[in-house]
Order: sequence, then structure tokens, then C-alpha cells
Amino acid sequence: MNTSLRAGRRRRKTTAALFLTPFYALFIATMVVPIGYAIWLSLFTEKTSGLGFGGTRRVFSGFGNYADALGDEKFRDGFVAIGLYCLLYIPVMVGTALALALLLDSALARARRFFQLALFLPHAVPGIIAALIWVYLYTPGLSPVVELLESGGIHWDFLASDTALFSIVNIATWEWIGYNMIIFYAALQAIPREVVEAATVDGAGPVRIAVSVKIPMIRAAVAMTMLFTIIGSLQLFTEPSILSDANPAVGSSWTPNMYAYSAAFRANDFGLAAAASVLLAVFAAALSFGVTRLSSGRRTA
Repeated sequence: MNTSLRAGRRRRKTTAALFLTPFYALFIATMVVPIGYAIWLSLFTEKTSGLGFGGTRRVFSGFGNYADALGDEKFRDGFVAIGLYCLLYIPVMVGTALALALLLDSALARARRFFQLALFLPHAVPGIIAALIWVYLYTPGLSPVVELLESGGIHWDFLASDTALFSIVNIATWEWIGYNMIIFYAALQAIPREVVEAATVDGAGPVRIAVSVKIPMIRAAVAMTMLFTIIGSLQLFTEPSILSDANPAVGSSWTPNMYAYSAAFRANDFGLAAAASVLLAVFAAALSFGVTRLSSGRRTA
């Protein structure tokens, strides 16, 4: 009997290993190896000799690239820009997505399937295509939006230096609001209808039910969305990169990701680019850990 049990356990372990092997192989090839190579590359720098005629050689620099990245004002300013972006983008995107999900979940909503699809469609558009579309809509003389605003006496330059942040936030919100709305709506569908009906019997109106019943019951989904939004914000690259060609205020190092890209493919300093990428990854991991601890602490409280 014991022999057959042990044989059954071995077969289950073998089967599990066979199914898990492709995942671990892909994970190591696409995650562990690139991260390890980036860390290794960040410890070296390229040196030229012979007034530039002697070729280049790779020299071990230790943490020199990290010190150069942290000491570069452009790299630090990238985090400031991301911080301002998060302060504006996260409340607008999460708040609007949550409000739309609550409206679709309400008893007054009609044609839910149509509005779900209509709101989700912008997320199906690739980010670079969406950014190009919005650059067209921002350009005076070409944009029907700018022309419509000017016809109403509103003069707003979407490509001005002081409006660049708002323009980028608008593009990102348009892209991601439908995706997060679907997450919130799915969480709302999991709320027992008896709870909502009990609140209705007690005399609570739709707004009170949404604020006091529904939102607290989907707090985990809201926290998850906040976490993913923060991580995605730190990786901001496509929208400002496209907008930088039309807006001089958005330089090639406007975000940390853009700084790393510029260092690698414009300055050919792959060690500095790797160090900047590693620093950004460490910052994202620390911030994600803090947000997770904060949200779990609130749930237990």
C-alpha cells in the first residue's frame, strides 16, 4: 500500500514538473537572464584610448555608473516628472474608471455590453498609434478639437511647455481607463446581491450604496489597480517619446525610461543605461512593496 502511494506521489510530481518546466524555462530566459545581464553590464564602462584611434575597451567600474546616473540632474528630474505625472494621472484615471464601473453596475444602466466594449476599445489601440493620433489632435491647424475650442473662445495650446504634462496624462487616461473600468466592474459583479438589496431596504440611495457598500467591498481590486498603475507610470515611455518631437518641453530624458534609452542608443553608453534601468527597477520594487504593505494594513485595520 505504501509503495503504491509513493509511486502515485512520484507520478504526480513528475507530471507537475513536466507542466512547469516550460514556464520556468521561459521565465529564466526572458526575466532572470536579461536582469542578470543588465546588472553585469551596469558594472562596466567603455574606455577609449589613443585619442579615439585605439578602439574601445570594456573596463570594470563597479558602482561608477550608478553614481553617474544618480549624480545626473536629468535622471533625477525624470523622477520628479514621474511624480507629478502620478499625482495628476492616478486620481483622474482610477476615479473615473471607478465611477464608470459603478454607473454600469447600477440598476439604471442600460446597454451595458455596448458601453463596456465602447469604453474598452481605446485600450485595444497600440500605445504608439494612440500617441500619434493624439499628437494630430493636439496640433493647431490640423486638429478639429483645437478648432472647436477656438470657435468657442477657448485658446488652449496642447503642445505648450506648461501643458505638456496634461497632454500626456490625457493620452494615458484615454488608453487605460477602459481597462481598469473592466477590472472594477468584474469586482462589482462578485458582490452578493443580497448585500445591496439589504442596503436598499434600509433606505440607502444609489450614491450611499456605492460609497458605503460597493467601494469598501472591492477595496482589494482598487488596491491592485493602484499598484499596477504606479508600476506602469514608472515605465512611462511611449507617449512622451512621441510627443517630444512636437513639444520641445518634453526632452529625450523626460522620464527615467527615456533617460536609459537615450544613454544606450544615442550616447552609446550601455553601462550607464543599464545602471539607470536597474535603479528604476529597484525603485519600482520598493514602491510596490510599500503600496502593498499600506493596502494590506488598511484591509486588516
